[in-house]
Parts: sequence; structure tokens; C-alpha cells
Amino acid sequence: MAGIKEEKKIYLVGIYCRLSKDDGTDNESASIATQKSILTDYVKKQGWHIAKTYVDDGYSGTNFQRPSFQNMIKDIESGLINCVITKDLSRLGRNYLDCGLYLEVFFPEHNVRYIAVNDGVDTLNKSAMDITPFRNILNEMYAADISVKIKSAYRARFQQGKFMGTTAPYGYIKDPADHNHLLIDDKVAHVVKEIFDLALKGNGVAKICRHLNKQHILRPAAYAAERGETGFERHFEGNEDKRYIWSGTA
Repeated sequence: MAGIKEEKKIYLVGIYCRLSKDDGTDNESASIATQKSILTDYVKKQGWHIAKTYVDDGYSGTNFQRPSFQNMIKDIESGLINCVITKDLSRLGRNYLDCGLYLEVFFPEHNVRYIAVNDGVDTLNKSAMDITPFRNILNEMYAADISVKIKSAYRARFQQGKFMGTTAPYGYIKDPADHNHLLIDDKVAHVVKEIFDLALKGNGVAKICRHLNKQHILRPAAYAAERGETGFERHFEGNEDKRYIWSGTA
């Protein structure tokens, strides 16, 4: 290919894969597995060595503070890799200014070759790099457009009365047939009713908490942990009594 002078150089390659909501709905063609397959085959055909694989699954291309991306930057600085390859330019990122900074400043300063396989981008090919800034602008515009569409979709669901939270609030469970619909949780419905009855009788938050604590009722987070929901159990490790202590926030 014209403009490439180091074809015989053996590279220590870092392949980078990324996927998130800003990649639209056609995720199969951009899936992490697909990206790895394409990049692995490409590197093998070149006769190079994959030093490390970096994956950021669920991170927006507009954010460069991605865990694996930052690890890759550290490895570049330490000399572990001297070539970065992605499926296309948007995998690297969708922010025009930041992408330009890495392509035109950071990579050259660290003698790192960058290749976006499907876009034909190669930092050793000057003619291919001339059009790269325009690709970056289009990628950023695409990310902004997808963001607006996602927000509009959520807003439409809110207006339809659909529940959009990850976890159902205390006193409710998600409908197995429709996760955007809530059902009353019969196991703790009596607790919710009692809280409302106490409040209607003029009891303050502190007094209601004391009442619930005396009855040894699991607080909402502890009840969620008991139901098998993740992220709650860590609050009670080493102190079982905390499971039954209601706070004003709860």
C-alpha cells in the first residue's frame, strides 16, 4: 500500500474492542466476539503478535475514561505494545477532538502505529489519514444522534406509565411477563400499608423507624438482598443487626 514504509516490521499489537448503546441497534455486526475475530484474523495474516486484548463492553465512545482503554494507554507508555488495532475508527472513540489527539499526537509521540481495519485507516498511510478527521466528526455526530433517540425512547415509555428502573421499589416486584410493569409484592405489602397508616396518624419518620425496628422487619436493602438482587449484600457483611435497622432514608 502506498505510503507505508514499515511493512516488514514485527509489531506487538494491542487489539481494542468496544461496544455500547451509542453503537445503535445492529449490535451483532459490532459485537465484542465479532470484533475479536476480525482483529485476530487480521493480525495473524500480517504475521504479527497480539501482546494483549483490551475490551470495554458497555462504555460510550464519547468517554475516554474507559478502564481497558486507560490500561492500554499505560501499556503504550510502558512499551508493552507498539501497535493498536480496532475494527473501525468508532471503536477507538466517537469524540472528534479526543480521537484527533490520540491519532495525531499521542500515538506518534510513542511510536505507535494505529490501524482501523474496516475504515482503511493506518497512521503510516498519509493519504488514508487525510480523510480521518472527517470520519471522526461523523462518528461524533452519530453518537449525539443516537443519544437523542435513546432519551426520546425512554421519555415515551415514561409517558406511557412504564417502569424503567433496574430494581423495583420496596413493596413491588417486576411483572415476569413485562419488566416495565410493577406488581404488588404480597410478602411486604402489609409493611408498606402500616407505614402509610402510621404517617396518616401523625407519626414522624423517626417514630415510624423505631416502630419497624421493634418488629424486627428487614429493611428494604436487606429484603432486596434476600430476594437475590445484587449489590445489596455488601452493606450487611459482618453486621447482621444492620439488616433490621430502618433509617429515615429507607
